[in-house]
Amino acid sequence: MSQPKRRIPHDQLVFLYALLTGLPAVLVSAWFLWLDDPTPTPKVQWTLSLLIVGCWLGFAAALRGRVVRPLHTMANLLSALREGDFAVRARGARRDEPLGDVMWEINILSRTLQEQRLNALEATALLRTVMEEINIAIFAFDADRKLRLANQAAQLLLDKPAERILGRDAAELGLLDCLEGESGRILHATFPGATGRWGMRRSQFREGGRPHHLVVIADLSRTLRDEELQAWQRLVRVLGHELNNSLAPIKSIAGSLSSLLRNPKRAADWEDDMRGGLDIIASRAESLARFMQAYARLARLPQPSRVPCEITDLVHRVVALERRLPVRVLGGPNLTLSCDAAQIEQVLINLVKNAVEAALEQRAEGQAEATVRISWRKPASSTNSSAPAEILIEDDGPGIAQTTNLFVPFFTTKPEGSGIGLVLCRQIAENHGGSLALANRPAGESGCIATLRLPA
Repeated sequence: MSQPKRRIPHDQLVFLYALLTGLPAVLVSAWFLWLDDPTPTPKVQWTLSLLIVGCWLGFAAALRGRVVRPLHTMANLLSALREGDFAVRARGARRDEPLGDVMWEINILSRTLQEQRLNALEATALLRTVMEEINIAIFAFDADRKLRLANQAAQLLLDKPAERILGRDAAELGLLDCLEGESGRILHATFPGATGRWGMRRSQFREGGRPHHLVVIADLSRTLRDEELQAWQRLVRVLGHELNNSLAPIKSIAGSLSSLLRNPKRAADWEDDMRGGLDIIASRAESLARFMQAYARLARLPQPSRVPCEITDLVHRVVALERRLPVRVLGGPNLTLSCDAAQIEQVLINLVKNAVEAALEQRAEGQAEATVRISWRKPASSTNSSAPAEILIEDDGPGIAQTTNLFVPFFTTKPEGSGIGLVLCRQIAENHGGSLALANRPAGESGCIATLRLPA
């Protein structure tokens, strides 16, 4: 195996080049002193020879020092930067010479690194302060699932100080489930410091080139209790309002009929009054039964059974069911939906029904040109093949008077309406991962546009 060539150090190489530079002059001087005629005395020869050789070696050594010394200075400055000492500065840094320019740039680099470290320290201090102040537990695990960071809320959740939990395995801390499965979900768990329902989210970041896991655990118990309480309050208000609307006239009419039967002197048409009162009671009872059926239908909506469905066929099946007013199908691109066809048909039937009723209302007021149009598209800005498709139902009706109440359960402006049609439609759309929006047409145009967005 051949030995690697030994390289001459830089300082020795500079010294050697300096000697070679002066070597021709030294040789010429020696030739004139020792070989040329007439020759001087030996004393003069030796004196001049020592002077020439001394100057030659001295200037070469001075040149070596002049070149090497700044390199040592720069090496010391860079070593200080590597060690994290950004307060060291080079002297003689000037822009008017190459060496001074290098020193100037090193000083600027040191100052920049010092400012960046100060900013990083301030940002880290701010981050630690924020993490300690928030009441959400934050854990950071390394690639070996060892705990590397835990804020104050996390320590309270585990009921242990940081020095007792840092460096321990996730399984020992009872957090292994948080590092597996879905990255975001609700946990029903009991921790050493608390029990309840928790919202957990997990994300990844890299430190030192290795993957780490950040786990955030938030207590949802109180929030969910407040939401449940509000939901029950809304439900009780709605049910109470509807029951009072039906029971109040039933009670009043039943009292009147009871008084009529107790009266020994009845009018000749008392049987007609009885039949009319009973008809009203039956009508209100039927209305109350429809309301309860509608609510049960809303509460028992099944999850969609997804199958590929051509949007063109779906729209034409819905349009064929409407007989009161021709619906214009404007068409759109060939799109396939992943959906429960029966549920989406029900959504489109409700939307088309509302649009037709709005157009018929406008025609009743003398606008014979009021129509309903249906089309579908993909948003122009969507280049992704999995971007949602949009189905548009547009009418020339009077428009929406109160947009804030559109999706309020059991709110309706129709005499025979149940108030759950749009709520049911939106719930079906959201169960499919889509959305439903209704808005008035642009200013100057009457009518409404319903936009149903579904995954394509």
